[in-house]
Amino acid sequence: MITQVVTVPQPPLLVPELAAGAAPETAQLREACLSAVRTLGGRWLAVAAGPVERTVPAASAGSFRGYGADVRVTLAGDGASTPAGELPLPALIAGWLRGQAGAESVDVRIVDADATPDRCAGLGGRLDGEDVGLLVLGDGSNRHGPRSPGNEDERAPGFDEAVAAALGKADLEALRALDPGLCAELGVGGRVPWQVLAGLADGASWRAELLYTGAPHGVGYHVAVWERG
Repeated sequence: MITQVVTVPQPPLLVPELAAGAAPETAQLREACLSAVRTLGGRWLAVAAGPVERTVPAASAGSFRGYGADVRVTLAGDGASTPAGELPLPALIAGWLRGQAGAESVDVRIVDADATPDRCAGLGGRLDGEDVGLLVLGDGSNRHGPRSPGNEDERAPGFDEAVAAALGKADLEALRALDPGLCAELGVGGRVPWQVLAGLADGASWRAELLYTGAPHGVGYHVAVWERG
């Protein structure tokens, strides 16, 4: 049974070597992420969204070379990891966080970014038999402010305020209600993994704490820790 869950964003700027001059600006976010994942125990399962559904096993290794610096990561800390080609960004971030936290291993499941809310809920329900800490990776809207990656949208701040409130209170109904069409319009990367989390958490009592929320580079980032009550 999964009893501990952490939600984090997945920007490459979490890695200091990739942040360059923005490292001080992202320091608070980075520390919140590291503080959160240290609660997950030794074995993790990470869930994220992507264009191709796949599983990245813990016996994998990769590098952030494609993002500007050859920072190498492994998904297991026993020295048995082998190169697995170009890892998707969520797997790289999960591996980097694992290494920083000193956890044993992390398996990564990439779910189709177009998965329906019902399918996400079903996937989440099937995860609850795992005896691991759950790492949920996903960004909010990328349309905060005139310099945002997705161009400014006045709906973005209200959307991410609602997501932060839901993650900070373990509000499963609010997460289930996230509209795929609106999320696509706002450039939201976290809708699918958040709805997988809602499926997993259904029927149980959870204590939740929001450690960070903000949009330092025009993208909504949220860090929360959930513990089964």
